[in-house]
Amino acid sequence: MLIGIIGAGKWGSALVYALGEKNSVCITSRTPRKIDNFVSLEKVLECEYLVITVPAQQVSLWLEENFVFRGQKVLVASKGIEASSGRFLNEIYAKYVPNENIAFLSGPSFAVEVQKSLPTALVVNSTNEILAKEFTTLFPSFIKAYTSTDVVGAEVSGAYKNVIAIAAGICTGLELGNNAAAALISRGLVEMQRFGLSYGAKEESFIGLSGAGDLFLTASSTMSRNFRVGLGLAKGQTQEEILDSLGEVAEGIGTTYALYEIALKNKIYLPIAKEVYLTLEGKNPRESLRDLLTN
Repeated sequence: MLIGIIGAGKWGSALVYALGEKNSVCITSRTPRKIDNFVSLEKVLECEYLVITVPAQQVSLWLEENFVFRGQKVLVASKGIEASSGRFLNEIYAKYVPNENIAFLSGPSFAVEVQKSLPTALVVNSTNEILAKEFTTLFPSFIKAYTSTDVVGAEVSGAYKNVIAIAAGICTGLELGNNAAAALISRGLVEMQRFGLSYGAKEESFIGLSGAGDLFLTASSTMSRNFRVGLGLAKGQTQEEILDSLGEVAEGIGTTYALYEIALKNKIYLPIAKEVYLTLEGKNPRESLRDLLTN
């Protein structure tokens, strides 16, 4: 199969490596790169299969300015909620790609481990079950790909776990111990599920790979960018300082702002997301911890 990947960051590069085991793969990005199989966007858009890793906060403008639908089968491999509008990625893509042609990738997966061919399990989520199964056949031998029709559950899980990962990084940075980390992550899962159920997600999605699996991975390792955001906040660094040191996008920041606005508007109880938001806005992280424990 000929697969075109859009976005040449760490995840896009890892997917080129993985999908290249069984398929012909090319890649493009906004900035030209001197890497194998790099081609123009126009060339990529001619592929039958597209995998898009454009970050959530950039995807709306990118689609408006660059995307041309030609019947391609699209797999969205980025996660997040648009901060400016509160829209999920499936809502943003709906204007450009019909439901029967789009799927969303979820599950625990660090790019660096995928590029080492380490065992990984992922979920392809689509309302079109045939399309989801078709995408699973493209993955290499070291990736086990499952299918699900719960797009909303996958979207919520993939976005929300990054916010909990920031909180977990703060917890670790403050040296609060394993008891606190376990409590935070497990309560974060409950909070994530509460939010998802309010949008019609399926309960089982939150205890599988897309939910608990991705959350446990992202909220427990310095390999996670969002976890490192939390470590920086615990040290008193500003958002700007943290992002400069990361040198890459941390989707949890934009998603935190989106969740805070959604919670205010719809009166949804999201205490961890609220305190992450306030910490990003300058609140002392120890005060956030105190308020989480007492409210």
